[in-house]
Amino acid sequence: MADLYVRIDDRLIHGQTIVAWCPALGIKEIVAIDDVSAKNPMLKNIMSMGVPSVYRTHIVSIEEAREVLSRPGSGNRLVIIKRPDRLLDIEDEIRDTKAIILGNLAKQADAVHKLDGATGIFYLSDSDVETLNHFADKGIQVFFHQLPTSLKTTWEAFKKTI
Repeated sequence: MADLYVRIDDRLIHGQTIVAWCPALGIKEIVAIDDVSAKNPMLKNIMSMGVPSVYRTHIVSIEEAREVLSRPGSGNRLVIIKRPDRLLDIEDEIRDTKAIILGNLAKQADAVHKLDGATGIFYLSDSDVETLNHFADKGIQVFFHQLPTSLKTTWEAFKKTI
């Protein structure tokens, strides 16, 4: 059975995704979810041009993601989404995820919490914290991990800093 991993990274598909995360997780299929990018052919092209053909790649809206994720994958999947709150829109489709990996999230107007590592920063609102707590309470591993070779910060450790 193939594994499903979720990464929250506002950059969606980029160099670290291809060079570090996909090999480390044995990924065969990438599902980048963002309504704006899915509707913009230029953004889709820019994101997908650096992805080697060994990875089946989807850049889709939330609605399209539900359809893609309801079908059997071609191996381990990496779902990448920009914001924690959008996880609630695909909750049924990611219920069997191995982990929610927090990557990069730029500061938004409602951000009040900051988690940073060697090469990344992740800003969270109180609502984001509630959303991630929701998934952690369901037994899903949640952690900040910029690169597979860097130290990771567990969700429980981060919550102690709030």
